[in-house]
Amino acid sequence: QVQLVESGGGLVQAGGSLKLSCAASGRTFSNYAMGWFRQAPGKEREFVAAINWSGVNTDSTDSVKGRFTISRDNAKNTVYLQMNSLKPEDTAVYYCAVASRPRLTKEARLSWWYDYWGRGTQVTVSS
Repeated sequence: QVQLVESGGGLVQAGGSLKLSCAASGRTFSNYAMGWFRQAPGKEREFVAAINWSGVNTDSTDSVKGRFTISRDNAKNTVYLQMNSLKPEDTAVYYCAVASRPRLTKEARLSWWYDYWGRGTQVTVSS
């Protein structure tokens, strides 16, 4: 059974940093692309960042470029999201997801492209 478990969320002041982790089990995740999404109260889930199977190729939404970095450790079946210079508008529940494809395409920014999801971790940024 595929399982994704996010951790590392919490409350932080604006300008601070957090590092999210997503531990995967039940599958050989080193073969597949993974992504991070977020959902703020009253808003739709939105794409944050994605990474290909090897970790060489990444993509991120414009609002987090230069502040967030996605990475992965395939030996640990874990994907990370390092978040720096956090802003109040980054407040959301953050979800990780895994696809059934190794390489990123433009569709990697869409929820349907992913097959399995974690339950999310809350990130709250105070002003």
